[in-house]
Amino acid sequence: MVLARWSPAIYALILLVIFALHGIAFASPEASDEAKKLYIVYLGERQHEHAEHTTASHHNILASVLGSQDAASESIVYSYKHGFSGFSAMLTQQHAETIRGLPGVVSVRMNQMHSTHTTRSWDFMGLPYDQPNGVLASAGMGEGIIIGSPSFSDDGYAPPPARWKGTCQSGKSFSSKSCNNKIIGARWYADVVNETQLVGEFLSPRDLNGHGTHVASIAAGNIVHNTSFHGLASGVARGGAPRAQIAVYKACWSVGAPPADATCSEAAVMKAIDDAIHDGVDILSMSILSVLGHIPAFHAVTKGIPVVYAAGNFGPYTQMVGNVAPWLFTVAASTIDRLFPTAITLGNGQTLTGQSLFADMERANQFHKMKLYLNSMCNLTVANSTDVKGSIVLCFSTTSVLPIAQLYGLASAVINNGGEGFIFTQQSTDFLVAWQFRAMSIPCVSVDLEVAYKILLYFSTSQNPVAKVSLTQTTTGSVIPAPKIAAFSSRGPSSVYPTVLKPDIAAPGVNILAAAPQVGIYKELGLYFFDSGTSFACPHVSGIVAVLKSLHPDWSPAALKSALMTTAYIMDKNGLPLLADATPNKIADPFDYGAGFLNPTQASDPGLIYDIDASDYQKLFNCMLGSDTNGSCTATESSLFDLNLPSIAIPNIKSSETVSRTVTNVGQPDAVYKAFVEPPAGVDMLVEPMTLVFGTDTSSQSFKVTFKAMRKIQGDYSFGNLVWHDGGSHWVRIPIAVRVVIEDSYSTVS
Repeated sequence: MVLARWSPAIYALILLVIFALHGIAFASPEASDEAKKLYIVYLGERQHEHAEHTTASHHNILASVLGSQDAASESIVYSYKHGFSGFSAMLTQQHAETIRGLPGVVSVRMNQMHSTHTTRSWDFMGLPYDQPNGVLASAGMGEGIIIGSPSFSDDGYAPPPARWKGTCQSGKSFSSKSCNNKIIGARWYADVVNETQLVGEFLSPRDLNGHGTHVASIAAGNIVHNTSFHGLASGVARGGAPRAQIAVYKACWSVGAPPADATCSEAAVMKAIDDAIHDGVDILSMSILSVLGHIPAFHAVTKGIPVVYAAGNFGPYTQMVGNVAPWLFTVAASTIDRLFPTAITLGNGQTLTGQSLFADMERANQFHKMKLYLNSMCNLTVANSTDVKGSIVLCFSTTSVLPIAQLYGLASAVINNGGEGFIFTQQSTDFLVAWQFRAMSIPCVSVDLEVAYKILLYFSTSQNPVAKVSLTQTTTGSVIPAPKIAAFSSRGPSSVYPTVLKPDIAAPGVNILAAAPQVGIYKELGLYFFDSGTSFACPHVSGIVAVLKSLHPDWSPAALKSALMTTAYIMDKNGLPLLADATPNKIADPFDYGAGFLNPTQASDPGLIYDIDASDYQKLFNCMLGSDTNGSCTATESSLFDLNLPSIAIPNIKSSETVSRTVTNVGQPDAVYKAFVEPPAGVDMLVEPMTLVFGTDTSSQSFKVTFKAMRKIQGDYSFGNLVWHDGGSHWVRIPIAVRVVIEDSYSTVS
């Protein structure tokens, strides 16, 4: 998808819309002796000026191995010919090994499948749409930037910019006329998919899964008043850059009926990025996890295109963060200041509170008898073999934490057997959104163990226990501790490159209300629905990057990333440290949120930026591909300490370590910044020099930071901050993570 602005220099944001592919079977040609599978052959930078010559070279490589041009044409699936050179093809393992040994071939890998990973969220971040002197107004709402709902109406939009090279590819339920001046382009990639596995899918850019529509409207949806989900979360729906234009690249597919999980082919994603670079985009927003996505993303960044990725949904466990290459902008998910309290009134008059998305007025506020399922009784066999008709069922588990899927199955059984309500114990998972599909049936209410115990006490002391459930309400504001890092949001440190602190930043990704595709179950929900995941935190950042790019068209991807990271919050709206939902909850740290929570208003004027020339990534890129031939990768990984990132991570300090950074002044020409240090616990920290002086002829200054272990103890990570302050409004902060290592042969895993 794509974003735009009013100035003569027009920019495009591509939001790569990921739909769902589940249980994919590849459409492979028949192999005579050995089964053929899809392989991705990466060749590096293009060696030919014209794309057609690049594709011809790909056919020649295949023909040299397969024996003929006809065999090459039959084998090849995608030719990557715009942003970089490579191809994907159906090959036997032997053929793949042969190609791997050819001159000029960087890597050959088997294709893999990967997963995809709002109303109030923008106001919560301090970016109201109706502030005449605010950042959005200054950037023309992102107008001029390219990224079946009112969120995508093209009323008042100009035609696509002249530089736009994209197309509107037709398909099932999507004609070439389905694009407009808001959605200016659309492509789809189903070449590697067996069509018999996609019954019910739209073989076109049209969204069935709901994921793509949702993320697109978060990044660049129009301003739409009076939106809600059955009266819940009412307000103004809009994207971060609401005047942006959108281009759709459908690289993933949904086999099951929505809402199905989404999976994506690496080969198709790489082709979508390659096409997006050709079409003229400025920002890639990738709400997926990808093993090979850093390859095309690297080429996008070298061409000045920021690439924003979701961190993944495997929290709260450590070392699970994905998309960790330093040229990527990796986004964690947080809550916002909005809850959905639902009152449970017992027969004795006691009122308790849980959370739900219950909106059926006809079923609300009616007393029903209660039935108790305790611990092991909370299973489908019991639910289907006991009489629950007319009852509100309490599933009270003190011996295990029941997964959402099991609870949802129990709720379905209660509904199918005539039950009138389902109350269940739940740890904080931040996946309340699953219950929106029951909003107009019986109330399904999650409660903590304390509330459940009070219900149990009433149940065990009453001869005729009854209860009623009221309609869910919406509560917002500073009384709610927010933001909190979502329980599911993947945590650092990076297991691939611990010297690169990941994730980079956090943004809203819990219970986000945004546009729904008007198909299947989503059409029953309405024009807008809730979803949660780092997939939906990612487009919050993408939208703001589009706005910043409108304001600062000459900034590099690294500069845009730095501006957002160095201005991020690490305190909540009440001035307290950010928390992270986990078991138990804890004070959040940089492995939860990176630099902190997104602060779009301040990011437009960061004072200083940590810039990186794309060429500085090249050595690391070669090492990540395994293409280093002179054994220098160990030195390259060590030099990551000095890569000019707006963060510092030292995973193995034994005595001392010195790192260097360079900052560029993008504020007032004459400025003096002084350093303020918050050293990690057990580590001494020295900054030299402590003062940076900028003038008309001195826009950049370098400094060194020396860390010294103060205690000879094999430790875990501790965290700190380095802040540069100009005495005015600029506090330029970067996070620091340091781990003291005394013995190399040491492990805490058990």
